[in-house]
Amino acid sequence: MTFTCRESGRVDSVMSKELDISRSQIEKFIKKLGIEIDNEKINKPSFKVQIDDIVKYEFKEIIEKKGEYEVNFDVDILYEDDDLLVVNKPPFLTVHGAPSVKEATLVDWLKKKGISLSTISGEERYGIVHRIDKETSGALVVAKNNEAHVNLSKQLENKSMGRYYLALVDLPLKDSGVVEKPIARNPKNRLKMAVVEGGKYAKSTFAKLALSNDEKYELIAAKLHTGRTHQIRVHLNSLSRHILGDSLYGFKSQKGKINRVMLHAYILYLKHPKNGKMMQIEAPLFDDFKDTVYKYFNKDKINEIISSNHVIDSFDTNF
Repeated sequence: MTFTCRESGRVDSVMSKELDISRSQIEKFIKKLGIEIDNEKINKPSFKVQIDDIVKYEFKEIIEKKGEYEVNFDVDILYEDDDLLVVNKPPFLTVHGAPSVKEATLVDWLKKKGISLSTISGEERYGIVHRIDKETSGALVVAKNNEAHVNLSKQLENKSMGRYYLALVDLPLKDSGVVEKPIARNPKNRLKMAVVEGGKYAKSTFAKLALSNDEKYELIAAKLHTGRTHQIRVHLNSLSRHILGDSLYGFKSQKGKINRVMLHAYILYLKHPKNGKMMQIEAPLFDDFKDTVYKYFNKDKINEIISSNHVIDSFDTNF
């Protein structure tokens, strides 16, 4: 099993928080069984890890098995063949399990459906090549075998696979353009990420699509060139803009009106892992996102504005 460090510090302390196991227990098992950090074997509990380090561990005998949660929902399949599956992840559905997750996940749904899944990412993350946050909705690809998983992971690295996002922001952008600012864990709030000097390189492109009827809000598209946690939200926050519903990063809550982050992974593009054919898959908007758009924007024009071709063409080739 693996996880990605969300903070720096002693590895026993970081693992204790991540796995919700006492630090003394973690210390014993690191000494006894060892762990791998970025493929290096470690038996020292005081070893210092950095943000985004990959920790691999095999503590199965001491970690309580996650409870079985009822899968009482369904997920729309946008595409499926023998190698991959593309789903339209609903808002409020967690992609994979973690110690803090106390509900059924997308991986639980995939297992219940009896769908063949790759095993490279470990038991909790069967099939998961990339992920999106719990409140974010949209297109997500799942690998059905290890060969497809390796191929798709390489595409993530070389950027031949990616997504175009739609977002509703609380203040129009001054211009379409690129944001290149390093991202790391917020030193004052570990639930948040932030633009931090010395953080991981991060690059996002934003394109203006439409102003709301009162010109207060804006529908924008976003494309990621790197894959940092909360990247779109952090880069927008650095521009003093916030996604509607994103109270974590500064949107002023409208309780009862907007109850989740209005961010949707709209268009997924990739090369088929077996035949190399270029694929483009559009994930329809969920009702809550669509209703919010229709409430604030010209309904007669918006469908043309959010057509796949228009969204993709809105990104200037000079970005």
